[in-house]
Amino acid sequence: MTHSFAVCAYGDSPYLERCLRSLAGQTVSSERLLCTATPSPFLERLAAQYGFRYCVRDGEPGIGADWNFALYQASGDFVTLAHQDDVYAKHYAETLYRTAEAYPDLTLFTTDARILRDGRIQPRSKAEFVKKLLRVPLRLPLLSTCTAGKRLSLRFGNPIVCPSCAYRRDALGEAPFSTSRRFVLDWELLWQLAAASGRWVVAEQSLLLYRIHSGAATAALTENHVREREERAMFRRMWPEPVTELLMRVYRSAYVDYGA
Repeated sequence: MTHSFAVCAYGDSPYLERCLRSLAGQTVSSERLLCTATPSPFLERLAAQYGFRYCVRDGEPGIGADWNFALYQASGDFVTLAHQDDVYAKHYAETLYRTAEAYPDLTLFTTDARILRDGRIQPRSKAEFVKKLLRVPLRLPLLSTCTAGKRLSLRFGNPIVCPSCAYRRDALGEAPFSTSRRFVLDWELLWQLAAASGRWVVAEQSLLLYRIHSGAATAALTENHVREREERAMFRRMWPEPVTELLMRVYRSAYVDYGA
């Protein structure tokens, strides 16, 4: 089994170097790529400094197009689409390798994460505990290999931390991420991927620091209500309207974690 870290960079993030350093410092080796549609000397310098292959996509920046590009620039059997603001524990790749060796039918690997804000790891919020609860089906062998079990973990929201995911590339299509979505791209892909054969495994160790700051895409999409609209559309695919409205009422309470 081989693995790639593909970092999707937009602009010149002040947090990018720490992300790259955390990936370069893994206990086992993985292919490393820095992918962008906004090339700059800053990005090129950091890629060279930390041993990342520098990949530039032509065309306008866009989350779905950027992720699809990064996914297929990588050569690994599994690919982690690393977010430029986040920090990975040094045992992340090692844990993935052990998991893939134990489960040859693995198609998705994911982990727990802690929130990093203003340079400090935040206390666990209620939303994080709820996410752990929603991930329980993925810790049960009979449920983590069947469509109903995998989708059960997604029906009440998306508890899977996007940048913690390693996707098996041959389980995905040509351009798996939607280019019309801006927030629920991963949730939508996971819903589709759940219908295919394969095992999902969650490692409930906190192998990722998920950074929240005012300049992050999540904060911006929460503030301008794109997040709310897209999450409502996802729930409508799974539930009748009264249940959708109830879930959205509960789900909006988690937006406070992002300063909304």
